[in-house]
Amino acid sequence: MARAKRSVREVPWAWAWAGAALGLVLAVILFAPARWLAGAVERLSGEHVLLADARGTVWQGSARVILTGGPGSTDSAALPGRVAWTLHPRFNGVAAALRAECCTPQPIPVRARWRWGGLAVDVGDASSQWPASVTAGLGTPWNTLQFEGDLRLATQGLSVEWVEGRPAIAGRAELVALRVTSRLSTLRPMGSYRITVQGGTPATLRLETLEGSLQLSGTGQWVGERLHFRGEASAAPEREAALSNLLNIIGRRSGVRSLISIG
Repeated sequence: MARAKRSVREVPWAWAWAGAALGLVLAVILFAPARWLAGAVERLSGEHVLLADARGTVWQGSARVILTGGPGSTDSAALPGRVAWTLHPRFNGVAAALRAECCTPQPIPVRARWRWGGLAVDVGDASSQWPASVTAGLGTPWNTLQFEGDLRLATQGLSVEWVEGRPAIAGRAELVALRVTSRLSTLRPMGSYRITVQGGTPATLRLETLEGSLQLSGTGQWVGERLHFRGEASAAPEREAALSNLLNIIGRRSGVRSLISIG
């Protein structure tokens, strides 16, 4: 009889401890500091994207975004202002809204979905404008080219799914680079350009010149994990001297042209 009474008295304490443990777990999840997310982004990006001075929580916070050349690199460049985020868990992933003080007139919606054997990321239709100078933080060859200008990015139905490490792209993304300059040329600006990524099997990339003395063109496609791109660069006849250094860097010279090959 005494044992039965002790068991009855112990049950409420067991439930109390379980409730306290559950409450602690929920508190840790709900109020997880933003620096935890910063650590995850750093690892997943291979240290190419850093969230510095992270404030708030994993679910709602802000940070300064810094692009770097990766482990061991001394190159880095920060976006002006801060980037804020909100995250909402979903049954199969997470929904997010990202807003950069410098660059996004409206928050950019992003949805990450766990799939069997992979991950899918959907980017809502959005437009934004970014400074080209931040690409210098990515290291070689961007730190040599030192581009400046405005980058305007627009997405339509864009989604990327990774299955066994291989990306499958759907939808469309368009990047317009306006009034581009480089420290390798005295010509300012060199021109304006458009890069279009079109989803499909395979997904394709197209580079074209909108205007300017530096003429760029080329096409590519993703084969497995890698982008295979072939293009060329050339200068207007009266601007060859001003663009010679740049043409020597961005590709293999063949007469007045510079041949660009990736993958």
